[in-house]
Amino acid sequence: MEDLKFVIIGGGSSYTPELIEGLIERQGSLKVSEVVLVDIPEGHEKLHIIKELSERMVGRSGFNIKISATVNRREALAGADYVITQFRVGGLDARSTDEKIPLKYDTVGQETTGPGGFAKALRTVPVILAIARDMEELCPNAWLINFANPSGILTEAVNKHTAIKCIGLCNVPVNMERYVAEQLETSVDRIYCEFVGLNHLSWIKRIYVDGVDKTDDLLRQPLFQESILKNIPAVKGSRELINILKLIPSPYLDYYYFEKEMVREEKESLEKGLGTRADKVKQVEKELFDIYKDPGLSIKPQQLSERGGSLYSEAALSLIESIHNDRGRIHVVNVPNKGAISDLSEDSVVETNCIVNKSGAHPIAAGRLPEVISPLVINVKQYEKYTIAAAVNGDREAAFKALLNHPLVHGADVAQQLLEELLEANKKFLPDFFSI
Repeated sequence: MEDLKFVIIGGGSSYTPELIEGLIERQGSLKVSEVVLVDIPEGHEKLHIIKELSERMVGRSGFNIKISATVNRREALAGADYVITQFRVGGLDARSTDEKIPLKYDTVGQETTGPGGFAKALRTVPVILAIARDMEELCPNAWLINFANPSGILTEAVNKHTAIKCIGLCNVPVNMERYVAEQLETSVDRIYCEFVGLNHLSWIKRIYVDGVDKTDDLLRQPLFQESILKNIPAVKGSRELINILKLIPSPYLDYYYFEKEMVREEKESLEKGLGTRADKVKQVEKELFDIYKDPGLSIKPQQLSERGGSLYSEAALSLIESIHNDRGRIHVVNVPNKGAISDLSEDSVVETNCIVNKSGAHPIAAGRLPEVISPLVINVKQYEKYTIAAAVNGDREAAFKALLNHPLVHGADVAQQLLEELLEANKKFLPDFFSI
């Protein structure tokens, strides 16, 4: 088994210990000899803290894995086998702005969904394309496993505009599968959940246990009284909606199905001085890095689960293991549609079940979308396509069309006002929109 070089871009993230723990646990099937943590100069302090904790974790394991850290991305990428992206352009300050500006227009303020996700995509698409182009030169055969959000949009941009092998990943499907297994009182390796949709806009259509359809059994249970994810509050009415849809939606669908309630809760949080989710995460991050600094710490601390990245390592590394060892296992990932969902174009990146082997992720045919969700999925996909065009070209007209097509933006006047305010707030990250 050959030695592997992993590069983690956004290596100073508080999530990185999840990955290090997973790599240590999988040394029998993924022989990793080198991990390079990459970040920007402004993140140097956190990068150093993560590097030292990672070295302690590896030292405790007894494995011979070299851990290094750098702010020189090109130097790190040379000869990489797998590149994992988990960066956040603008940091949590930019996220806070993304969440607050839409609320002024009585619109959902969330980092990946709605206008906030749009702003994040505009900042992030150019950066991930620059990373992919560096990879084309320095490690053209490497796999890019993207965890940066909005994952579906970024994955589609890379697949459309570069030659790099890229799969987008999210921890939501893995968490949904675990939750379903718990409700059915069985192990997760016995269940198969049939997913369909887009990143942060997906549903479970059918559930099988040992090949037997158990969907109706699950729907009869009094489940979903609390959110599957820590970063999304539970909403009253979810149970009744599931009964009607006969589908199990991702928690992110609450922003669409219960938009007014979600906006009200977000605005109340601001009015009470509690801030947005970004403000809460800032405090969690501060506490985590204080813990990470402890020279006696050599394991991933339990407090990391509060950050919202549950099963992040499991999703990423089981996928890589399936690629590297040609497993042919099924994973729910973000990849070009290639006809799997007949309502969407071939090049549209979708989030669905795929057979994963050394040649990549191959979508399993899903046919037509259920009628009850088809208009929403098609609408959001059109928004995503305009967003990519806007981000790639600095195109204000495409940007306006993106917001105009988004189901959570109501009216051309609101779309125009949101666009101008979001662009101005992100001016330093979006030079192409302001060039003369």
